[in-house]
Amino acid sequence: MAFSFRPLRAELLMHRFWNFIVLAFLAIAMAPVRAQQAPESLTWPQVRDRFEQNNPTLQAYKLSIEESKAQETTAFLRPNPTLGLLADGTQIVPNHGVWQPFAGTFESPSVSQLIERRNKRHLRLESAKKDTLIAESDYADEERTLLFNLRTAFVSTLQAKTVLQVAEDNLAYYDKVLKVSEDRFSAGDIAQIDLDRLQLQRVQYESDVQNAIVSLRTAKIQLLTLLNDRTPLEQFNVTGNYDTADQLLTQDEVRKRALDTRPDLRAAIETLEKAETEHRLAMANGSTDPTVAVWYTHNSSTNNPFARDTIGVSVNVPLRIFDRNQGEKLRTKLDITRSEKLRAAAEAQVLSDVDSGYATVESTLNLLRPYKAKYLAQSIRVRDTILFSYQHGGASLLDFLNAENEYRSVQLNYVNLVGSYLTAAAQLNEAAGQEVIP
Repeated sequence: MAFSFRPLRAELLMHRFWNFIVLAFLAIAMAPVRAQQAPESLTWPQVRDRFEQNNPTLQAYKLSIEESKAQETTAFLRPNPTLGLLADGTQIVPNHGVWQPFAGTFESPSVSQLIERRNKRHLRLESAKKDTLIAESDYADEERTLLFNLRTAFVSTLQAKTVLQVAEDNLAYYDKVLKVSEDRFSAGDIAQIDLDRLQLQRVQYESDVQNAIVSLRTAKIQLLTLLNDRTPLEQFNVTGNYDTADQLLTQDEVRKRALDTRPDLRAAIETLEKAETEHRLAMANGSTDPTVAVWYTHNSSTNNPFARDTIGVSVNVPLRIFDRNQGEKLRTKLDITRSEKLRAAAEAQVLSDVDSGYATVESTLNLLRPYKAKYLAQSIRVRDTILFSYQHGGASLLDFLNAENEYRSVQLNYVNLVGSYLTAAAQLNEAAGQEVIP
């Protein structure tokens, strides 16, 4: 009996070819859908950049800088000249049967200009520029505060993700223990009451998972609100190093950086400089500014033909007898003293914030070090040892449940302590006015 395999082989190759074409087409068609559904994962620099571009509060503060720059233009403007026109002596009467409504009219157009002395215009410009610097410092200070809120929300999201991962790992591990315990119960190795107690304990791990899911969604909502982003929660994700820093600057170095860069302290210094400028402007405003006027006169009613067109000049000088701007001089002088005290208060607040933030970071690090050195490994070793002993009859069910709870507490405490450290680091960065801890 003879068989021919070639037609069958060709048909099989053709069938595989068309299957490949169909699968390739489906892969290309589903690629945009998968890309659209893939969660977006942002690092901290990306989150910060989006925040600076999209946060409406920050954008509103940025517009105040542009408004202040517009005030600089207004402050440097010169006083406008004044145009006047005087007409008198008009006789609207007929003259020999010819109507001459403007015969004998006296006409005198004039232009006057206020001359500002003692550099008033430049002092106004200097004061307006100080306002712009203060607006820029206020913007930087608002950004500093909002960045702390943003970093806290970012850390909370990372913390919730880590807690969720730990809770899911604990639940998966406990499910394996339950599977072994159910097998032991089927073999008659443990009693029904022991299995029931093990199954009831699973509720705690389920609760940990659900609470972590809620915390993660809440943290994402807060972060998206600060970013002014409407991305669905399922398509939004962040990633970052959830650990402690290897090195920490000295407290004196952080203090020095804070005094150099804190925008609220810089705003207090600029406010003091503006007060000094305002006082110089008040002194200048107490001086006399003359008004110079020039006019041309056409008097058609005069009998002298050479005296009909004349040019005149006048200078008006106010007599500063009563009002010499005494009130503004005193007010601006007092404002200098007030600004000096506010600057000193701002400096004291900066140092207080740095010292408080630094103490919090050090305290958290002191709590974290023994966890990393021994507690984490110790909790795993105790849990695995007690589990082995329990499964072989060397330990009671209560011993195993206690060891499991201790392991769970140590793991969650460590994760939460790392979150507390990162939040304290964000607080220290806010106090320093820059990232002293990345």
